[in-house]
Amino acid sequence: MSELLQSPEESSSNDLSPEEKAAAHSRRTFLFKLAVALNAAVGTVLAVPLVGYLLGPATKKASSKGSWVTLGSAKDFAVGETKLADFLSPVRSLGDGETGKVACWVRRISAQQFQVFAINCAHLGCPVRWFAQSKLFMCPCHGGAYYEDGSRASGPPERGLFEYRYKLDGDSLSIHAGDMPTLATQAACKEKPLVQIEPAATETRSKPWQA
Repeated sequence: MSELLQSPEESSSNDLSPEEKAAAHSRRTFLFKLAVALNAAVGTVLAVPLVGYLLGPATKKASSKGSWVTLGSAKDFAVGETKLADFLSPVRSLGDGETGKVACWVRRISAQQFQVFAINCAHLGCPVRWFAQSKLFMCPCHGGAYYEDGSRASGPPERGLFEYRYKLDGDSLSIHAGDMPTLATQAACKEKPLVQIEPAATETRSKPWQA
């Protein structure tokens, strides 16, 4: 009577040899472990962005004061020249990619004296370009112009270019990055727009940051 109540699976299982039963058990174990591994992988993929989203604000808040980043060797910047450089923002997130790179203008005045300007115009933030022949920074958006020392020349901006603090560590040139441009070192210019402003004397500007 008990034989009549057996399911087809149990009946076929009873007909298997010990070797076949062991092989079937191994297959079931393998499939179970594979399913667990796949579920764990899918869960991890879904959890990483969520964790990043939750912890991102805390991470950015901890690093919001910025940090020192290197622009490379001081030998890369010739005395008397102004050169474009870039660095990775210390407050970038994993999803920023290439947008995590920040451009800046480096002016080398002497062997030990530099100026490092934010690339953003002090008017509305457009990237300024350096024209070596005229020795002017020009904004292509609204015609803002700045002298080579970063002071305002003409146009809508009411102040000069924002500057980064810098320091020389041996042969390495570093700047304090991560601050918003409005928190940079140069004081705001109080002159009215379209009024010419003479460049400040270089010996009174851009002294290295003292640790």
